[in-house]
Amino acid sequence: MTNMGSTAQLVWGMLFGAIGMGFFVYGKRQKAFVPLFCGLALCVFPYFVPNVYALVIVGAVLILLPYFVRF
Repeated sequence: MTNMGSTAQLVWGMLFGAIGMGFFVYGKRQKAFVPLFCGLALCVFPYFVPNVYALVIVGAVLILLPYFVRF
């Protein structure tokens, strides 16, 4: 039987996925590549990060990245 993770991991993954969907839609409509790719990464990366602390750190970096990098 596989370990599905904790409740915190599920909640953080859902939160980052929702924010990522917003970034993705914004980037697609504005034709801005950084929010588009950050949104896509926010939707996908929770599947590959097994640690809750790493999940929160990587998610926070991806959320802040479009603010500091503008193309």
